[in-house]
Amino acid sequence: MHHPLTPKLAKFLLWLALGYLLLPFDLIPDFIPLIGQLDDVVIVPGLIYLALKMIPPEIMIECREQVRKEIT
Repeated sequence: MHHPLTPKLAKFLLWLALGYLLLPFDLIPDFIPLIGQLDDVVIVPGLIYLALKMIPPEIMIECREQVRKEIT
């Protein structure tokens, strides 16, 4: 998310997924059996998937290499 060449829409979708997880409201309330929990399971991974698809592969490779260097 901090890479300067990451598309703004991808950053927005990642922040939206994080906000959806942290905020106390849902599109479908959790007290509705099965469907209430299902929206969390579908919406958040869907937003993350879309954001990751928007990030160019070169940026993903560069960021992964940077993380590997910092871990070792």
